[in-house]
Amino acid sequence: MTEHILQVENIKVRYSGLPVLHGVSLNVGSGETVCVVGANGAGKSTLLRAIMGTQRVFEGRILYRGREIQKLRTEEIVRMGIVYVPEEKMLFAQLSVEENLLLGAYALNDKNQIQKNLEFVYNLFSRLRERRGQAASTLSGGEQHMVAFGRGLMSSPHVLMLDEPSLGLAPFLVDEVLDTVRRLKDEGSTILLVEQNVREALDLAEYGYVFQTGRIVTEGSGKELLESDVFRQAFLGI
Repeated sequence: MTEHILQVENIKVRYSGLPVLHGVSLNVGSGETVCVVGANGAGKSTLLRAIMGTQRVFEGRILYRGREIQKLRTEEIVRMGIVYVPEEKMLFAQLSVEENLLLGAYALNDKNQIQKNLEFVYNLFSRLRERRGQAASTLSGGEQHMVAFGRGLMSSPHVLMLDEPSLGLAPFLVDEVLDTVRRLKDEGSTILLVEQNVREALDLAEYGYVFQTGRIVTEGSGKELLESDVFRQAFLGI
């Protein structure tokens, strides 16, 4: 049985007093890729922000390796090994590609590990190696996505949370980003993925959760959900 490295137990989140998440529970096993799918505004990004400590949890628990983290500061959560790559790229426009990447390693003290991680990112995204000295502002949208993704990998995360990594990309870049997620999965990374490309996300995930209006309405293996008539009709238009 896979060890649950991350557990969300019946959490509730409010914005300005209004409930946004209504008792959400999910588990992420060590080395698993778990995806969260659903319509815009369903609460998927709120879930990731709650895990990351940037959104207050009103009720319930979030456990990482058995330790409650819902009251910890974001910096503490990062140092424990959880990294969040948000939908907004939030790059430093005037800094170079490499300078932006190195900012992701601020929690590491081992220079050799930082260099190793940098080489890992450049091997994943060869274009970033070619543009390592360019200002982030001069990159294409797809390349900026790669920098944000790579920056998340620079801290040697134990759990990598990706929020809509393919949003707004041209189709060929969507394939490239999702192929990168698949490569990380194949190398044993633990990934919690929020993704608008439902079919592709469920195809690469071991397990999936379906959100509607702040609640999980169904869950199962990626294969089970893709073969479910109700799910296919509601989310894939089949």
